[in-house]
Amino acid sequence: MVKVHVLHENPEWYPPLAAAFDAEGVPHEPWLLGAGPLDLDAVPPEGVYWSRMSASSHTRGNVYAKDHTRAVLSWLEAHGRRVVNGRRVLELEMSKADQLTALRAAGIEVPRTVAVVGRAALLETAGTFPTPFIVKHNQGGKGLGVRRFDSVADLADYLDSADYEPPVDGITLVQEFLEAAQPFITRVEIVGGEFVYAIAADTARGGFTLCPADACAVPTESLFALREDFEHPLIARYLSFAERYGIEVAGFEFIETVDGRAVTYDVNTNTNYNPEIEAAAPRSGPRQVARYLKGLLEDAARGVDG
Repeated sequence: MVKVHVLHENPEWYPPLAAAFDAEGVPHEPWLLGAGPLDLDAVPPEGVYWSRMSASSHTRGNVYAKDHTRAVLSWLEAHGRRVVNGRRVLELEMSKADQLTALRAAGIEVPRTVAVVGRAALLETAGTFPTPFIVKHNQGGKGLGVRRFDSVADLADYLDSADYEPPVDGITLVQEFLEAAQPFITRVEIVGGEFVYAIAADTARGGFTLCPADACAVPTESLFALREDFEHPLIARYLSFAERYGIEVAGFEFIETVDGRAVTYDVNTNTNYNPEIEAAAPRSGPRQVARYLKGLLEDAARGVDG
């Protein structure tokens, strides 16, 4: 039986997706990456492969997961298997610098950003930005390493403190601070070339830690709300960008600033879905994913049958 093979590293994120697959009658199997052999002489099983590798995998002890995924995706694509969010998309997930340069090239406004390798040039680079400014990890997720500083001196103190978190890939982004017109960011969910819904995430209470998954939940009132009847020119631009880069499932995040800009700062290609939003939304994100993958699976099965 051909099935959907879900490539990931965090079992806590799988149950809502498994429930959606089961509800839509989609055979599926998780494949945890980060350890174990990969026989490059073997032929991959038939089916559809969905990559959900996360840029924050190293924070859960899965330090080799991204490189394992690179090898697996290269192997699958070399054998012509249907991969959703494939090798090129993985690189976008793992590098915010990659995301920002690609978004800018597509004409989508992004924050002014300088990527700094190592620590030596961080203070000098930060000095070229107006205050306040932001630093963040190039490979991150869940707000990893994101901090606001009101002065270069404050950054210097942080770099010398026990609280300093070095980026796993050695690259730190120094970025302009975007002041929101209202205290929220917007996340636009797309699946298979279609807009599903948009959510608002409360930055006044959530700060930079805005993972919507149930497994990321903190014991407080929800930070997330559905943006009902949401319409914005960015939707069409996100869909065009996704098509260009082969992104089939993702959440795009942007902020509407006090000076009237709509600035995109993140593309999350292993997007998770919030249960409270799911209860209120006109259609379900995981169910849309399941339906989309079911269609691809049917196409693959027809190919297998000749």
